[in-house]
Order: sequence, then C-alpha cells, then structure tokens
Amino acid sequence: MNIITYPERNTWADLLKRPTLQTESLRETVLEILNRIKFEGDKAVLEYEEKFDKVRLNSLLVSEEEIAEAEKKVSIELKAAITLAYNNIRTFHAAQVFQGKKITTLPGVTCWQKAVAIEKVGLYIPGGTAPLFSTVLMLATPAQIAGCKEIILCTPPDKEGKIHPAILYAAKLAGISRIFKAGGVQAIGAMAYGTESIPKVYKIFGPGNQYVTAAKQQVSLRDVAIDMPAGPSEVAVLADETANPVFVAADLLSQAGTDSQAILITTSETLLKAVTEEVERQLAQLPRKEIASRSLAASKLILVKNMDEAVEMTNEYAPEHLIIETKDYLEISERIVNAGSVFLGYYSPESAGDYASGTNHTLPTNGYAKAYSGVSLDSFIRKITFQEITPEGIAMIGPAIEVMAANEQLDAHKNAVSVRLNK
Repeated sequence: MNIITYPERNTWADLLKRPTLQTESLRETVLEILNRIKFEGDKAVLEYEEKFDKVRLNSLLVSEEEIAEAEKKVSIELKAAITLAYNNIRTFHAAQVFQGKKITTLPGVTCWQKAVAIEKVGLYIPGGTAPLFSTVLMLATPAQIAGCKEIILCTPPDKEGKIHPAILYAAKLAGISRIFKAGGVQAIGAMAYGTESIPKVYKIFGPGNQYVTAAKQQVSLRDVAIDMPAGPSEVAVLADETANPVFVAADLLSQAGTDSQAILITTSETLLKAVTEEVERQLAQLPRKEIASRSLAASKLILVKNMDEAVEMTNEYAPEHLIIETKDYLEISERIVNAGSVFLGYYSPESAGDYASGTNHTLPTNGYAKAYSGVSLDSFIRKITFQEITPEGIAMIGPAIEVMAANEQLDAHKNAVSVRLNK
C-alpha cells in the first residue's frame, strides 16, 4: 500500500484518483455485440454464450425443475443466512414506501404526487469469480416491494450450463421466477432490446465488469434507463488513535478485489504504522491473496494533520463505502456529505451492509456519491404529479399565469387560461 503523510491541499485531486477503467477502448467490441443482439435476438445471445461463457445452451430460460433442484443443493446454514438477510433487507426497504400528501397551494388549487412502480425491470447478477447471490436480494427485494409487474434476472451460467444454486434460491425467495442464462454484454443487450426469450425492460440494475459497465452506458443513451454509473468497488476508513488496527486492516482488505481501491485517512501516525503491519499479516492468510495484492497497489494510507482535514478529504473522495472508526463517530458522521453508505463505530464492518444489516449494497462508485444515491425503493418507482384546479382556483392563479405566459411570448399558453377565466 502507498503511504502518504501530510499531503498539501493542492495535491489531493491527484492523490484521490481511482484506478481508471478504459471503457472507451471497449466501445467498438461492445457496440458490435449489442447490434447483433438487437437484430438477431436469441441466436446471437446463444452464440455469445458459447464464445464467452464456453457453454452451448438449448434454452436461455432457467426451468422450474432447475430452480427446485437448486434449492436441495443449498445448505440449511446458508438458507438460514440468506433468509435472515432477506428479512432485514425487506424490513428496511418497506419502511421507504412513499406516502403522498395532497397540498392546497391556494384555495381551489390542489397538488399531489403518486408513486408508481416501474413496470418492467431487469436485474443483472455477475458470475465471474464469485456467485453474488447477495446482490439478488438487494435488487429483487425492493423491486418486489415497489410492485414492479415484471422482474427478470440475467446471470451467466457455468460451463455445464448451470446457475449457482444460491443465486436461484435467493431469486425464488425474493419472488423472481423468470431467470435467464445470459451474461456480459449479451445480457445487457437482451434486456435493453428484447429477444424471442428475454423481454425488453424499462430499467436495468446490477453490477458487472468493464464490458458490462460499457454496455449499460451505451444502452442508456437512448434505449433503457440504468441504475447508476458504476465502477470498481471501494472503501475508505476514517480513523483516529482509538481505532483497532486489526479491525481497520480487515476493513481495508474486505474490498481488495480486482481493480478496487481501499483508503485509510487517519490523524494517528501510530495507527498508520500498526495498520501497515497488520495488513501484511492478514493478507498472507487470505485464500485470494494474489487478487488482494493487486488491489493494494492502488490503495493508500494517508496521514493528515487533524480531524477537520480528514473529514474534508473524505468528502472530496466521496467513497462508495465509508467506515468511521473514531471516538466521536456520531459527531463526525454529521459532517459527512459525500458517501454511498456509512458504517459507524468499531463494530460496523462494511460486510454488514454488503449482506445482512438491511441497507442496500448497490452504491455509487468513482466519486459519483457526490451526485447519486445508492439503490433504494425509490430506484424502482416513478413519482407522477397531479393537480386539480376548481373555478375558484383558476380565478386565483389565472391572471398570474396570463402575465407570465405573455412575457414568455407563449400566447397559446395564455389563451388556455383566458378562455376559462372568460367563461
């Protein structure tokens, strides 16, 4: 890990840069795949599954028999853990249900909002090095609570044409029955355009590699909405001299995956040195230490002068995950304005939010926390505004509308009011 001590404010922009994804160089490849999916449908999806996932499929749809068989293969222990997580995620997101109120802005003028579910949503669950069944819960549960009429899931199969049993079990628990064997760019294209088997959706959710990221960006230009811009995962730990270096090191390593980044911002030189040693000790014990080691090359331990500077640097970085391990963590948390999800105190690891506390782990990365929220119930709904104006109401606001419309030279707008006032 890179150790930086007392950096000057004018160096922060370079210091806090993320590892960059070269999505521009992928554009031609991604466009070629998307165009084939758009015009050739299932045929192209099946061919790309054979090319990229090394599997020849007869059908893209996961059968009911496969779902039932998968349930038998999931251990009782894992089923219990998944169920606990599902219940917590459901409880947290159900509390976000929108309660619209009718507001009378003037006598006879009533306005309100109504929340309406996005009718068709597509969830993408990566395969890759780990089966992300937790992401199934994070996306399917709020979609279910929102009342989305059609929820489909795409995920790449293994070389035997099978989906990991835990993914299928989590999908069934969260109420998804239409699951398709499709990964990568071809899955994003299928959900964006629709094929003979995979229906077109209105919004696509879910993480993925740089090809999936590039594909989501491309289809979002004109064909379908997406959850948010995405990049490699990241964690920042904000700590003082009271933090436990064993905990801090574990937190930094918890996000040490391919292309990801971990940052420690601390006011304690003693802690920084202890964390450096502890990271090396824990790293040697990790089964995936080679991947973690590559991630640590882009990670940083930063020593700053005081807590004011630490908070300012944290807000500038705008981390996906922020863990605050300080003696006054509640007070510090009030000063945080840019972060995807915040974990408070010595016993709140980022892993809790990733799995089972109830909050959503689909979060803005790459500094987008300055402008984007993580996935929530709101991500799966739209709010439609309504207004009801009575004769008394149009008499109250009509003259003002006429003046404003006339001054914008929109005479037809003015006339729509004038004919009512005259009557």
